[in-house]
Amino acid sequence: MEIKPLISFSAAVVCYNSPSHDLRKLFTSLFYSIEKLRHSFELPTISIYLIDNSNENPLEIDSLNIDEERIKFLNIELRLLQGQGNIGYGGAHNLAISKLNSHFHLLLNPDVILEKEALITGISFMLENPEVVLASPHAVDGKGDKQYLCKRYPSVFTFLIRGVFPKSLKKIFTSRLANYEMHDLSEKEPSVDIPITSGCFMLLRSQSLIDIGGFDENYFLYFEDFDLSLRLGKRGKLAYLPAMRIQHGGGRAGSKGLNHFKMFTWSGVRFFNTYGWRFIQH
Repeated sequence: MEIKPLISFSAAVVCYNSPSHDLRKLFTSLFYSIEKLRHSFELPTISIYLIDNSNENPLEIDSLNIDEERIKFLNIELRLLQGQGNIGYGGAHNLAISKLNSHFHLLLNPDVILEKEALITGISFMLENPEVVLASPHAVDGKGDKQYLCKRYPSVFTFLIRGVFPKSLKKIFTSRLANYEMHDLSEKEPSVDIPITSGCFMLLRSQSLIDIGGFDENYFLYFEDFDLSLRLGKRGKLAYLPAMRIQHGGGRAGSKGLNHFKMFTWSGVRFFNTYGWRFIQH
């Protein structure tokens, strides 16, 4: 009988007034991906943390219609963390990071859907490449259009183009934006030495995440993933895996109203003050 390699895995989802149907889709896809992972690896109990930052209308697990028998079959322990109020995206994830004892940990947004092969593809690659501490996936939106989750170090001008400029002006800077969003990455082979990746889906080595102290909670929302990426990059390589595929429904700060734009601006100032201001993209 073939002996499966032993690994441990955990995951965490942060939600804030998130639609139940989004969470149902996420967990359904996550369970399928975990089942696929169990075909090749021996896994102890998998802890999945659902961190609810909602101040009002707290999430009820029953509203997700999760199959309890399936959870038992997959040996999953679903842990709901709530009552802490809205402590920010990074602060919420840190509640789970402080409890980790797994080899690999997955950070998720509630509007993500995993393909069945996502976890086995990502974890297999990281086992074969011990220098890689984070893996980022190929992502598409609900229409099937590619989302570019990997980024080069940003400039202030780039953010003005993305968040403020009208579409007619954005077209003038297409090549600049494509460079920032790393459109040149291969879609056939993995790429390493990625500077920055999106926090909507981060597959990480748990120990590396613990060693850097998790997220900087001074970022309430926005740029916490930029900061985490740069700090993780000092401990190993960040990789883009085109074969690890997800769907992500997220939008941009500029389309979410004035308060989100203010939070984006405040976090951006903190980021550039920490890592250095760049006004024009090189």
